[in-house]
Amino acid sequence: MSAESTPAPGRRSKGHRRKPRSTRRKALLATAWAAAGVVVLGGAGAGYVYFKLNGNLTSVDINQILGGHRPAKGATGSENILVLGSDTRAGANHRLGGGAADSGARADTAMIVHVYKGHKKATVVSVPRDTLIDRPACADAKGHSYPAARGVMFNSAYATGGAPCAVKTVESLTGLRMDHYLEVDFAGFQRLVDDLGGVPVTTTQAIHDPQSHLNLPAGTHTLDGTEALGLVRTRHGVGDGSDLGRIQLQQAFVKALMDQVKHVGVFSDPKRLYDLADTATKSVTTDSDLGSVNSLADFASGLKGVKSSRIQMVTMPVQYDPANPNRVLLEPHRAAQVWKALKEDRRVPASATADAATGNAGKVIGTPQG
Repeated sequence: MSAESTPAPGRRSKGHRRKPRSTRRKALLATAWAAAGVVVLGGAGAGYVYFKLNGNLTSVDINQILGGHRPAKGATGSENILVLGSDTRAGANHRLGGGAADSGARADTAMIVHVYKGHKKATVVSVPRDTLIDRPACADAKGHSYPAARGVMFNSAYATGGAPCAVKTVESLTGLRMDHYLEVDFAGFQRLVDDLGGVPVTTTQAIHDPQSHLNLPAGTHTLDGTEALGLVRTRHGVGDGSDLGRIQLQQAFVKALMDQVKHVGVFSDPKRLYDLADTATKSVTTDSDLGSVNSLADFASGLKGVKSSRIQMVTMPVQYDPANPNRVLLEPHRAAQVWKALKEDRRVPASATADAATGNAGKVIGTPQG
């Protein structure tokens, strides 16, 4: 691992999660969005349940750390949410397979979720972890400062300074204000899928990847938590074997997960709803504005109108680095089209992602057969 991606030592203070130890693989942090949705408890959020769930939450005061030198908030009523996945071997995550253990944590999954005015549709832009970028100077949640770095991997921002550094890097890269921050971990993702009773997906081809412990024949499957984690982490068994192909699997699974939340009727099943809320609040780290059950519930209520069929999934436009096939380079002119569209609360035009590298795994996950 490069010097730039060497993480700062883990620390713990009140209101902040100690930065965990990491592996090279990723959890599907976009699950945090769906996780937020199951926290809506209505009248059941009082008394013991409220205090227990509230005590589960971990938050970071990103606004205070970043100060006033940030992009302006959007004026349209839209919102941008940075959803990250810190790849970790801390706690229960240590038992999950795949990858080599090392120190620190990295954000190996990153999605910018833009919720349009009216909260009826959204665009999700995946940012490849292997993108070489110029990271701005930043500080972590303990106030430690880190100098700017040129030509480093995108996921090194989180490894260097945690959530505040990741948010500052994304805002510098996009020119967009991140209104909220959500993060979920390996073990939490696995439990969420199990609490839902599994998630149905159809694979259009067999997937065999020993590194992610996944062995699925072609066909329709109801994935349990372990299998779902393997699916969103696999790269060698699909497409061109790159991280871009893995992103395409993650995007397809996010939609399947959202559909399953609606299908199982969690809001009419108090026991299942509580189990999901308990798991979600233990698994999610948020910005301080979402750092209570009431705030998270209000936020989640605002997202319930977004259906999976009205979500545009794109990947930040990149091309493979000619000097290193394991890295990708930003296509600045095409990326500028993406950020401009979101700033103006418009759908990302097809021209913005035309001819960009894809990973060739976009059709591996099909529509489940009824």
